[in-house]
Amino acid sequence: MRLLPLADAEQVGHRAARHIATRIREFAPDEQRPFVLGLPTGSTPLPTYRALIRLHRAGAVSFRHVLTFNMDEYVGLPQAHPQSYHAVMQAQLFRHLDLPRHRHHLPDGMAGDLHAECRRYEALLAQHGPVQLFLAGVGRNGHLAFNEPGAPLDSRTRVVSLSEATRRANARFFHDTPERVPERALTVGLATLLEAEEIVLLVTGAHKARALQAAVEGPVSPQWPVSALQRHPNTLIFCDHAATRALAPSTLHPCRQHQLNPPGCPE
Repeated sequence: MRLLPLADAEQVGHRAARHIATRIREFAPDEQRPFVLGLPTGSTPLPTYRALIRLHRAGAVSFRHVLTFNMDEYVGLPQAHPQSYHAVMQAQLFRHLDLPRHRHHLPDGMAGDLHAECRRYEALLAQHGPVQLFLAGVGRNGHLAFNEPGAPLDSRTRVVSLSEATRRANARFFHDTPERVPERALTVGLATLLEAEEIVLLVTGAHKARALQAAVEGPVSPQWPVSALQRHPNTLIFCDHAATRALAPSTLHPCRQHQLNPPGCPE
């Protein structure tokens, strides 16, 4: 696990976007071998998406041979609903890129058989995997995607009930009315997420400080789903300084910020 503290959310977005663009270019995807990219929604990734759009417009990265999979979707919101993740991703990212329509995927929260839809989505991920890079945000209660506290560490794509804390946090997208936030969602599981070759976590704001502490300093526990990232061999965390306020000074030592005890750093 590598930790890179930056000044603010805009710097986090800029550096994360550069990292993603570099990974895509290095992979050199083509029609038969696309780069598979996992994506989140919410407020945290917006600076990253804006930076990716700028890089694309500058000719620094193409998404023509990228295949995307979103982490989750609300149950019961039609795709045309402005807060469905289908609509949000179109508005915030997809329509600004050269990403073909058939190359971006989200679970269908309006499926007649939600459990069958989860199996279909999990199978689609397995078919096209491994995911080269999964970008993620984290909730203040430590949820990853919609894996709420208590989620099994071996979980797969499934139907979940959203906690009251998550619904309150997401109420800002629903006219500040928690009752309007759907009660259920489809989400990739923690085990599904951990199968990605690389995970990039974005953490910004003082209200995420406890979640970042759980992610970095442990212990691994279902009560803090983000702590599962400690089990992944290639996790990179971009965070702002406000989010680091709960971390121990030793964690913020320059040597530990980039990798735990890399060569040349004292034990």
